[in-house]
Amino acid sequence: MTSSAHTSADPAALPVDLDEAAHRCLVAGFDGTTGVPDELKRLVDRGLGGVILFTRNVRDAEQVRRLTGELRALRPDLLVGIDNEGGGIGHLVAAGAPEVPGSFALGVADDPALTARCADALAGHLASLGITVSYAPVADLQHHPRNPIVRTRSFGAEPALAARHLRAWIAATERRGVASCAKHFPGHGGTETDSHHGIAVDPRSYDELRADLEPFRAAVDAGVPMLMSAHVVFPALDPERPATLSRRILGDLLRHELDFDGVLVSDALEMKAIADRYGEAAGARIALAAGADQVIVAVPDLEVTLGCRDALLGALGSGVLPEERLWEAAGRVRRLAGRYAVPAGAVGGWDAGAGLEAARRAVRGGPVPAAVRGAHVVDLFPPPHPALNWGGEDLLTAVRAVDPTATGTAVTGEPADPAAVVAGILRASGDAPLVVATCDVGLHPWQERLRAALLARRPDAVRVDTGLPEGGALCSYGRGRVNLRAVAEALADTP
Repeated sequence: MTSSAHTSADPAALPVDLDEAAHRCLVAGFDGTTGVPDELKRLVDRGLGGVILFTRNVRDAEQVRRLTGELRALRPDLLVGIDNEGGGIGHLVAAGAPEVPGSFALGVADDPALTARCADALAGHLASLGITVSYAPVADLQHHPRNPIVRTRSFGAEPALAARHLRAWIAATERRGVASCAKHFPGHGGTETDSHHGIAVDPRSYDELRADLEPFRAAVDAGVPMLMSAHVVFPALDPERPATLSRRILGDLLRHELDFDGVLVSDALEMKAIADRYGEAAGARIALAAGADQVIVAVPDLEVTLGCRDALLGALGSGVLPEERLWEAAGRVRRLAGRYAVPAGAVGGWDAGAGLEAARRAVRGGPVPAAVRGAHVVDLFPPPHPALNWGGEDLLTAVRAVDPTATGTAVTGEPADPAAVVAGILRASGDAPLVVATCDVGLHPWQERLRAALLARRPDAVRVDTGLPEGGALCSYGRGRVNLRAVAEALADTP
């Protein structure tokens, strides 16, 4: 699609206030760390509701402050948001983000006050950067062993546990004047498909699905200002459309049964669950008609955002999208902006050590010798997820920080010649203690094969899990930097 295709979106074609309302319902990604693209400025001038930042927009803290200041100078009520879950999911590493474990480790530690301290650190840092919308926390329950996308991003599988940690997270974030956003309604934890890559289906019955609603109900009761929808089909709720596009799920279930009157934002429309089946533009139109208040177009190509905008304007002009629905959505966004768009004044400090404390308290399992010093550490893990921007931190680096005599091998992705890799590891390790770490071997069988080959030759090796627990191994419950630091300390027996 070329920019000339959008000259037909004549601002005079609709009343100015209706045109602005349509723009309020869009959240746009963009490219660059300095300067606001001209096309984005034009969208902001016409009422764009928000922008979402990614690693591509972050160089350092001062640069982010300048960028958010420049964005707000265009219009003070522009919402500036980012995905900020903690753990390995974070775009603000270069800006000095506090290091906290992912939600699953917080659930394992199960201290809501500690979860609140971690959430406060993340929110305080956001506020210091001029970012006042945090697309977190994850309210999904992790109960399907082959779920590829929720896993350690979730607080766990137990509804009551997730609910109490969500309440702690939301309250701490609110105290910082930052808008939290519980996601992905009505739950992404029961699927075997990552909706970034394709349509995800949760085949469970309505009665089974009700447990997944409890954390969202707790979030609503706690006053969460935003919820994000899942690109998941729930045949028991709506056999035709994913939740993001379903009036039954967004309207009947969320608005009426859960009584949520905050801003409902879609997950990113370019995710293949929507883009491949409907296209982003049709996805935007259907989502708004179904009850969403904002849709996220995270790709930096603003042509995609413009296509979604034009679809909304066209649907308004033709009457396919009722004006009342748009006024309702834009009104909710305006109320949200009134509460959160402008950062509070001076930002107080936060507990920079809360994350490592939580990660240490979450380490479980065994058996581990009193200390594994001078070990050869084999770290097997999948390649980073491109949309989530996990940084690819490795366990060897964490171990060497507490035991400089350690050596090791990091293997990210299935090797072309596994036998050669195993032979090389055995040669390099010699008589040193051997540590073999895996990450979600149930999803990545190549790790299980490599581990089995190593354990056949070295049954004395210490096993570590850095994803969900596989049983019988020392487990960090995540691959965030503090998760790996905590398990490294446990191996080296250092406080």
